Amino acid sequence: MSKTPPPDHKSEAERQAARRALRSAEQLRANLQRRKAQTRARREGRADEAEGLPAAVRTPGPGGDKERG
Repeated sequence: MSKTPPPDHKSEAERQAARRALRSAEQLRANLQRRKAQTRARREGRADEAEGLPAAVRTPGPGGDKERG
């Protein structure tokens, strides 16, 4: 006599919620790994060369040295 496993009593909504939670956890882990790698790179001096917002660059114009933006 073979025994069959008990039927899955979770509703479809519960299964979808569990899958969403797993996907979310995976995305959070991946994001954390990217952020850690970015922090390590900055510590090693490989940071992005851009500083601040490009729109805040001072450019000389007809009215003198003004902020663009």
